[in-house]
Amino acid sequence: MAAIGNRGTVTEAAGFDPEADAQKLRDAMKGAGTNEATITEVLAHRTIAQRQRIKEAFKQSVGKDLADELSSELSGNFRSVILGLLMLAPVYDAYELKTAMKGAGTEEACLIDILASRSNAEIRTINAFYKKGNCTFSLYFFCLQCCAILWVFSHTAVSSAFQAGRDESDKVDEAQAVVDAKEIYEAGEARWGTDEVKFLTVLCVRNRNHLLRVFEEYQKISGKDIEESIKREMSGCLEDVFLAIVKCLRNKQAFFAERLYKSMKGLGTTDSVLIRIMVARAEIDMLDIKAEFLKMYGKTLYSFIKGDTSGDYRKILLELCGGE
Repeated sequence: MAAIGNRGTVTEAAGFDPEADAQKLRDAMKGAGTNEATITEVLAHRTIAQRQRIKEAFKQSVGKDLADELSSELSGNFRSVILGLLMLAPVYDAYELKTAMKGAGTEEACLIDILASRSNAEIRTINAFYKKGNCTFSLYFFCLQCCAILWVFSHTAVSSAFQAGRDESDKVDEAQAVVDAKEIYEAGEARWGTDEVKFLTVLCVRNRNHLLRVFEEYQKISGKDIEESIKREMSGCLEDVFLAIVKCLRNKQAFFAERLYKSMKGLGTTDSVLIRIMVARAEIDMLDIKAEFLKMYGKTLYSFIKGDTSGDYRKILLELCGGE
């Protein structure tokens, strides 16, 4: 029942009793009203593995699916958080991707958030669950990050599987790093127009350590940060995708901190982004995301959530945040 990360705000509950938790949840849904506080108390303080055991215990004792029962009892953003918490991590990612690609439009932010930040192994697992979900189609993603880019390029779905192709070794080829930096420079700043394929070839295949050296060399050659050049050379979703890749390579937790900040900054809240990151990262690295948030914006993530949300939705997000 180990947690899926060691820097999360959600950790294994001591003295865990899945049958007792299942009974608490059943009692919380009895009668005319629903006790949202009990639901939050139980599910926000159990790991994903523990929640699976609660689901099993509920099914055995009640004969019904816990997620179905909670879905019928709850509504709005609070329900979205609860249902997300009940899913295995790759199932949740697959669900979010499927939801993002439903209907006439596509929520590119979801594709970027998930597929720019997951490992090869995670992408392969997500794909396995994605295909099990009886989706009407799946996208062809030839490597870890390129999925969103291909979607932006073509807006066409083709039947195939996610392919995770990034080198995940620690090896840095110094000579190749110089070549890669020059090729990116020549594909953008040094020419009229931009050769996006060259950016793809380097940014989506090389390993993290190697790319950090490429970025250093690029700075020497061009006199600019790679991010600055991406902003100059690209626009719209394509710019967002490439920036997300670079930011995740530099500091994944800072990337998520920025996404959370932007989801709550100004008028209104982009709840889909806020919910997705809080649910997905609570058990992995939320402690580090909180630290980056404070460093970058001078305010705590907790205070931002508290000021931007309300009701039971606010309460459960604050529990997942883990305090100031």
